[in-house]
Amino acid sequence: MKNKIIFVIALLSFFALPTLQSCISYSFTGASTNAQSIQVEDFFNNTDLGPANLGQTFTNRLKQYFQQNSSLRVVAENGELQIEGTITQYGITPIAPVSGTASNQRGDPASLTRLTIAVRANYVDTLNPENNFKDKVFSFYADFPSAQDFNSVQESLERKILDQIYIDIFNSTIANW
Repeated sequence: MKNKIIFVIALLSFFALPTLQSCISYSFTGASTNAQSIQVEDFFNNTDLGPANLGQTFTNRLKQYFQQNSSLRVVAENGELQIEGTITQYGITPIAPVSGTASNQRGDPASLTRLTIAVRANYVDTLNPENNFKDKVFSFYADFPSAQDFNSVQESLERKILDQIYIDIFNSTIANW
């Protein structure tokens, strides 16, 4: 009797497993789209302080992020998914004031300075229009000691900030988070 039960379970598993597998769709990268291609238009740098090449750098690295973290092909036109936008903020702000009297303070009265970058993006999903968004803002920041020269940390701060923005854009578009 026990062998018959095991045989029936094995037989049911043999026929049911392929059916269940076809119903389940999961990607280890978190991508949940049936699209095959994405079109990434140039992101323009609309800031006063940002480096002149920031828009092009952002666009190229965003394309790379989608290629490395999904099976999407980046195409120049007619992508099933389309994203474009503008870098709207590149700001340096003193934070974390230092206590003390004005007479003994020298230079900047803040012990930390913050670099903030913000991007406004528009996204079109031609396969699932309910996923579209317009003028969604993605922003992140990084702090550094005020005594440190900004030029010496600028590249690493930008990389840290933009890496987080790429993740946020990816999650808001094809990961549907």
